[in-house]
Amino acid sequence: MDLNRHDFQLDELVEKIRTGDHRLVALQLPEGLKIQALEMIDTLESDTDAQVIIAADPCYGACDLVHHKMKMMGVDLVAHMGHSQMNIDSGMETQFIDVTYDGTPELAPVIPFLSTHRKMAQERLSESSVQEIGEAEAQERFLDAVGRITPLTDVKLGLVGSIQHLHLLEEYKAMLENAGFDVIIPTGGDRLTFPGQVLGCNYSGDDPSIGHYLFLGSGDFHPVGLVLHTGKPLSILDPYTSEAREMSLEQIERILRQRFGLIMAADKANSFGILIGEKPGQMRRSMALRLKRLLEKHEKKGYLLALEHVGPELIDFYPVDAFVNTACPRIAIDDSVKYAKPLLTPFELEVILGEKQWESGYQFDEIP
Repeated sequence: MDLNRHDFQLDELVEKIRTGDHRLVALQLPEGLKIQALEMIDTLESDTDAQVIIAADPCYGACDLVHHKMKMMGVDLVAHMGHSQMNIDSGMETQFIDVTYDGTPELAPVIPFLSTHRKMAQERLSESSVQEIGEAEAQERFLDAVGRITPLTDVKLGLVGSIQHLHLLEEYKAMLENAGFDVIIPTGGDRLTFPGQVLGCNYSGDDPSIGHYLFLGSGDFHPVGLVLHTGKPLSILDPYTSEAREMSLEQIERILRQRFGLIMAADKANSFGILIGEKPGQMRRSMALRLKRLLEKHEKKGYLLALEHVGPELIDFYPVDAFVNTACPRIAIDDSVKYAKPLLTPFELEVILGEKQWESGYQFDEIP
């Protein structure tokens, strides 16, 4: 990753600090950008009268805001870099800085994947309707990474990206349309600031007219969530490496088989630890209380555990049979192998209790 090609918008931040006469500023950055943090501090402290603190705890998104701790230190401005503002309030003045990257990879390498995925979407579109199916077939469809449960109305290409690359979407939309694709840049809910944006916990821009996706970004974090949420084929074009690839259906199926195994392992569980996230953008207290009542309805025990950071060393010792996570949805999906006991999503608990069925396919846990 060439950090010199990122725009950290330091000039705008300097102006913000000067205008507001801020004296103690906290920098909050995702892990991949922290290597630049000391250089940023040198610039900010040279160009303003402020002192700068690095909020050095891990930062996983705009849901993961520093709040009371920085306020107790006397911080009067937080510069949160690499994420866009959500529909949450940390209780502190916060400047969100998108941090864009200027890489523009060639489109040609990803076209074969897009053509294959469009054909898959066309085949799915031709299916008449969802028929009544038995439990065995429902479980097979649960493991179907392409997702043939919800009917499509069209086979448009959904063009999405991570925050660093959203400024490229209109340019790539024009190029893709010139290549013969019908392209839409989806607009999601309140948690998403920009058209085409996807988060690890929110893919609300999806709709039945989108048959397949192209993601502009790096890594598998967003693509895995998007495929689990939509059940639709997805291609990836990485602006950092110019690599083109598809989200492997084998990889998604492996994740779903793992989820299925955890559900089966917790099928006879009688006691559950219900995790509540304390971070401002991850706190779903109402859901946790609903799950506790649901467990009581089924004559099972639920214990509420509130944590700012969730990790095996903080929960594995509790004498319960399994855990249900209502904090960041990706903890259960991405980190489940780290835990000694099954770590479930709310949907998976409802399946165990018979409140939800396989017929609707896998439901990705999402924070709206």
